[in-house]
Amino acid sequence: MSSPNAPEKGREKDAAPGSNFIRQIVEEDLRQGKNQGKVHTRFPPEPNGYMHIGHAKSVCLNFGLAEDYKGVYNLRFDDTNPTRESVEFVESMQQDIRWLGFDWEDRLYFASDYFEQLYEMAVELIKRGLAYVDSLSAAEMREYRGTLTEPGRNSPDRDRSVEENLDLFARMRAGEFPDGAYVLRAKIDMASPNINMRDPVMYRIMHVHHHRVGDTWKIYPSYDWTHGQSDAIEKITHSLCTVEFEDHRPLYNWFVEQIGFEHKPRQIEFAPLGLNYTVLSKRRLRELVETGRVSGWDDPRMPTISGMRRRGYTPAAIRNFCERIGVAKANSTVDMGMLEHAVREDLNKVAQRRMAVLDPLKVVITNYPEGQVEELEAVNNPEDENAGSRTVPFSRELYIERNDFMEDAPKKYFRLAPGREVRFKFAYYITCNEVVKDADGNVVELRCTYDPATRGGWSEDGRRVKGTIHWVSAQHAERGTVLLYDRLFTEPIPGRGGRDFKEDLNPESVVVNDAALLEPSLTQAAPGELFQFERIGYFCADKDTNAAKPLFNRTVTLRDTWAKTGGKH
Repeated sequence: MSSPNAPEKGREKDAAPGSNFIRQIVEEDLRQGKNQGKVHTRFPPEPNGYMHIGHAKSVCLNFGLAEDYKGVYNLRFDDTNPTRESVEFVESMQQDIRWLGFDWEDRLYFASDYFEQLYEMAVELIKRGLAYVDSLSAAEMREYRGTLTEPGRNSPDRDRSVEENLDLFARMRAGEFPDGAYVLRAKIDMASPNINMRDPVMYRIMHVHHHRVGDTWKIYPSYDWTHGQSDAIEKITHSLCTVEFEDHRPLYNWFVEQIGFEHKPRQIEFAPLGLNYTVLSKRRLRELVETGRVSGWDDPRMPTISGMRRRGYTPAAIRNFCERIGVAKANSTVDMGMLEHAVREDLNKVAQRRMAVLDPLKVVITNYPEGQVEELEAVNNPEDENAGSRTVPFSRELYIERNDFMEDAPKKYFRLAPGREVRFKFAYYITCNEVVKDADGNVVELRCTYDPATRGGWSEDGRRVKGTIHWVSAQHAERGTVLLYDRLFTEPIPGRGGRDFKEDLNPESVVVNDAALLEPSLTQAAPGELFQFERIGYFCADKDTNAAKPLFNRTVTLRDTWAKTGGKH
């Protein structure tokens, strides 16, 4: 079932948000009565890695489109390359899609479901003289293929007899030949200006264990051969894919036409998501994982959905981001700030407020009774009237952020300084009277006084202070670990100019802070629970957090300070 924030299923067509060229195509097809007035889409990932934010755009487009036009959608894994695929990737993708708010109900499919049908279709093409078994090596095939400006050459095996092709193909399936000995190719046109039409490979020999069919098959179909036939079998009406497949569309259509499907899906290409300060190539993401540059596919710095979930991004934020960036035909790059803005916008509404001090500086309130502890009321979320409140302990000794104090403060500095009065959030007005330093001249303690008539942070005599800072009670604070995550790369386009993209990794993409002091309630945070640490940023309880060792990941800062700080938050 879709999340409450997902597009409402069955909404009227004229209410569909964010009109784009794909919606215009779908609406025109509906006006013309094509596909019996149905819209049936699918999301067809290859299970060779974890889903990333680019896949999320495709999920929201494919599934959201079907919902908006009262249609249905499938989830299909195009599992045609067992050397890179695994059950882990299949399961993680399903989890991520459900987390995003979409449910494919009983329409879960695998290309491997159709292996027998695809084989029989290939046999039929051989019988009709439209496919042949080729013994050229991979290098020879590249040579024979030609270039963008020169036509290809026919393979010496192109004119094999139908009988010999059928015999060899059956023996390929039976596992008689080693990997690379033969391939099955479609017989189309080696002089075609579209290189994809120059007798593309349909099957290759691979003695590899498959995560679903085991060792049953010794040959595996190519993506180009599998994709369109799978769409046609499932009666997909609109096959949405990214623009790199535009040149493959004639081949997609050729296969569907030659097989003679009555139902012919329509392939439509759109621009993939480009996002700066990251990489969205599964090959590169896999390299980061396998070389230990990140802790795994769910590392909070990764652009994977699992990583973003662990970091504290919400499904609503990702869906809103995907809707806002829209759908276009031309490639472009979206600024990471847009995604972070969508995250802030949602977390501001849903994240509970808590107080934490990341760089502690001790404060002693000299006129506060020794041994006394007050429980002060603190609002959980001022943006949510149903969020309620909690109590936080206040005592004589407290900690504040070190950068909330300045000894030689300028006139417009509104935090704590000698002789200055500020509001301690939810507590009292506090005035700094004395600064204590160690032998090296470092400030180690502030001695202050409080005004008992300002309980709750408001003055009975109507006087106002401009500065408000947060704090934790020294007696009650719990020590925790806070992981300050930032952008994974320092360059907007990692690897630009041909250099190794890993050279642009941000050495400060995570900073471990073991000195954080937390208000007591944070020790009870459940993994995945979201908070705004007052005046610091948004944080998520890590999956490994526990009461004995609280662990929080910084999701995003309160404001976009990346540009202002030259690439540091």
